[in-house]
Amino acid sequence: MKKDNPQIIVANKKGEIYPVPEMIACGMKAGLFFKLSAKDLIELPSGSELFAMPDRKAIGYDADSKTFIRIDKDPYSKNNKECFAVSAFVSPGYAITYNSCYTEKKGARLLPLFSYAAVCLYKDKFYVAAVRVDKELRQDLRFMNISKIKAGIRKTRMLFPQNRLFRHLEKCALCYSCPAAKNLFLSRYEAPLPTSPYCNSRCIGCISYQPDKRCSITQPRIKFIPKPEEIAEVALFHIDNVKDPVVSFGQGCEGEPLLAGDAIEKAIKIIRKKTKKGIINLNTNASRPYLIKRLFSAGLNSIRVSLNSAQKDYYDRYYKPKGYGFSDVIGSIKEAKTAGGFVSVNYLSIPGFTDSRQEFSAFNNLIRTANVDMIQLRNLNIDPAYYFESIRFSPERDELLGMREAIKMLKVNFPHLMLGYFNPSRQRIKAYQ
Repeated sequence: MKKDNPQIIVANKKGEIYPVPEMIACGMKAGLFFKLSAKDLIELPSGSELFAMPDRKAIGYDADSKTFIRIDKDPYSKNNKECFAVSAFVSPGYAITYNSCYTEKKGARLLPLFSYAAVCLYKDKFYVAAVRVDKELRQDLRFMNISKIKAGIRKTRMLFPQNRLFRHLEKCALCYSCPAAKNLFLSRYEAPLPTSPYCNSRCIGCISYQPDKRCSITQPRIKFIPKPEEIAEVALFHIDNVKDPVVSFGQGCEGEPLLAGDAIEKAIKIIRKKTKKGIINLNTNASRPYLIKRLFSAGLNSIRVSLNSAQKDYYDRYYKPKGYGFSDVIGSIKEAKTAGGFVSVNYLSIPGFTDSRQEFSAFNNLIRTANVDMIQLRNLNIDPAYYFESIRFSPERDELLGMREAIKMLKVNFPHLMLGYFNPSRQRIKAYQ
C-alpha cells in the first residue's frame, strides 16, 4: 500500500484505536462501500468525537486483491480477539460525505442517535470524510468556558428567580451540554426558547421522544408550556445583552413549537413591544400554515423548516406526520415568504440519500418553486442502516452524485442561496445579500 493512502482504523473491546496495516480506509453510503482517497478527507475538526461501533465489523480495501475485506480480528492481539468499526461524530458546521464503513453482526443493536462519519488515519493524524459548510464558531466548545456558563446561570437566578424556562435551560447547559443553552448563559450568538412538550410528528430519529425505546433519547423533552412572560424574559435578556442576537423557538428538548402557538404569539408581541432588535426565529416542521401567518404578523422574522427529503413519500416515512401533510409544509414556506420572512431549510442530510440524483432533483425543484433563502446542512443523527431500511431506499452506485459534488452544484444552480449550518443573524444576512 502507498504511504499516502489513508489507513483504516479499528477499535478493540477496551476502546483502544489503532490502524490496520496494508488496508485502505473506506466510506459507506446506503450500504455501498467506497475506497477513500486524500481528496475525500479533512483533518478531524476540534471538538469531534470518535466512537467504537459495537456489533459492527470494519470494512477495508485491499489494494493487491482490489477487494473490500471485513476486519474480524484484532491484528495486534495474540489471541485473535474481536475488533470493531470506528466512526466520528463531527463538530457542528461540517457535513458528512461518507458514513463509517462496516457490516453488522446478526442481531446488532440499534446505534444511538448520533451521526457516524467515516474516519481514518492519514499522515499520522485522524482525518474524516466531511466538508465544512459554516465557518462561524457559534458552537465551538473551545469558546464555551464552563466557569463563565455557571456565572451566567447565577446571574439569571438572581434576576429571574421564578422563571421556569431559565431553570429548564440550566439543565440543558450543564447536564446535556446543549451548545445553544450554553450560549444563552454566555450572552452570545443564538439563544433557545423551548416551549412545547407535544409534537405532531413521530420522527424515527427524534432525539427527545422514542416511544418504543429501541434507542435512548439524547435529552429529555420540556414538560411544560412556559408562560408568554417567561418566554419574553429569556428572549429580552439575550437580546439586550448581545450585539447581533438571534432567539429561536423549536429546540431539541421540545416537540413542535407550533403546538404551543398561542403562547409563542403572545410572547413575540411582548418582545416586539419592547424592542425591534434581533432576529426572532422559529425552528419548525411547518405543519400549520395559518399559524405561521399569525406569528409573522406578531413580529416573527424567520423560520427554519426541517426536512429529510423534498419527496413526500420519503418525508412521510421519516416524519410520520399526524394531522398534517407535506403540502402544509410547502404552504407554510409560502406564507413565510409572503410575509417577507427569511426562510431556511434545515436539511437533515445523510450520504447515499441526500446526494442521490432522485433526491437532488426534487430538492432543487423545491428551492426553485418555494424561493428558499438558505439551506442549513445538518447531519442526520440516526443509525444509517436503520434509516435506509425505514425509508425503503436502496440506490445503485451510479445514482449517487457525491455529497461534495451535490453541495457544489447547489451553489452553481442557486447563486443567491445562503449555505451554512446556523440560523443567521441580521448582520450575517445583510452581509450576504
